[in-house]
Amino acid sequence: MGDAGVTADGTVLCERRGAAGLITLNRPKALNALNLEMVRAMRSALEAWAAEPAVTRVVVRGAGERAFCAGGDIRRIHEEGRAGRYAEAETFFREEYELNALIQRYPKPYVALIDGIVMGGGVGVSLHGSHRVAAERTTFAMPETGIGFFPDVGATYALPRLPGFVGTYLALTGERIGQGDVLAFGLATHAAPAARFEAIIEALAAGGPVDGALAPGEAPAPGPLHAERALIEACFSAGSVAEVLVRLDAAGTAFAAATAATIRTRSPTSLSLAHAQMRRGADLSFPEAMRLEYRILCRILRGHDFYEGVRSVLIDRDGRPDWQPATLEAVRAADIEAHFAPLPDEPSFT
Repeated sequence: MGDAGVTADGTVLCERRGAAGLITLNRPKALNALNLEMVRAMRSALEAWAAEPAVTRVVVRGAGERAFCAGGDIRRIHEEGRAGRYAEAETFFREEYELNALIQRYPKPYVALIDGIVMGGGVGVSLHGSHRVAAERTTFAMPETGIGFFPDVGATYALPRLPGFVGTYLALTGERIGQGDVLAFGLATHAAPAARFEAIIEALAAGGPVDGALAPGEAPAPGPLHAERALIEACFSAGSVAEVLVRLDAAGTAFAAATAATIRTRSPTSLSLAHAQMRRGADLSFPEAMRLEYRILCRILRGHDFYEGVRSVLIDRDGRPDWQPATLEAVRAADIEAHFAPLPDEPSFT
């Protein structure tokens, strides 16, 4: 089924290599950011390979050296929402989330070879697979609170399951972490130099054991975040964002001060939503988490902060977002709760 799922413009390449189905996100100038056509191509290939006995594992990689996948096509979504074309934006997210759910329950080994930036939508097409191999340039982040959005693509399920409230730290701050911390906190299952990726693909194509093809070399040392894990747990276990900030302010370290300063630049609404997500997510199944995210998404698209955040960060680049409400104290609990209410005819993601 050689080219099943290939996009017309070549932004996703799908091919058979022996026992492996190989997907290449091929939009390097855009840091392999996902659009709807790419999501559909990936899903088509994955569904075909799930039913093909000769394909016993799937490999996903990004073209170029800068990014595995930097996220979704936020500018396009911003334009659709600004124009009131909510149904178009919702279609992208629904199908993206369905792809995430397919990856999470995929019946065959799913190996993501991660080099460079992996953020947002890129996390969704890597983190939920069975095997995640981080190269030395790996830079992981869920930066959504900085653009008035929220950590989605399954973050509601995955981040609360990281040790010591590190997931809550990542969700609120949007900070970037590298290969050592990605491996230390379980966001990656393996590490390997990017120079080895082609050899790994060939070994997987040969059909031998997947774990043998990914046999560890020298593991990288944990990164700088790992050294702060006790402070992170002490502060980010708090029951509200305001209390997280109180604890950080009281900690009296440079890391705590910098972390608090970062959080104070983020959308108060997004922070409140992300904190609530992390508190709920640990008790949800993956489909339940995806339904929750779709509910939040549909409300966010009809709000203010997402459009203001994208304007400030990606369009005007002035770094001066006018968040509404402007403070955590002004965020009403009832407004946050409303984001989680069920929708009529919502997708099941099962």
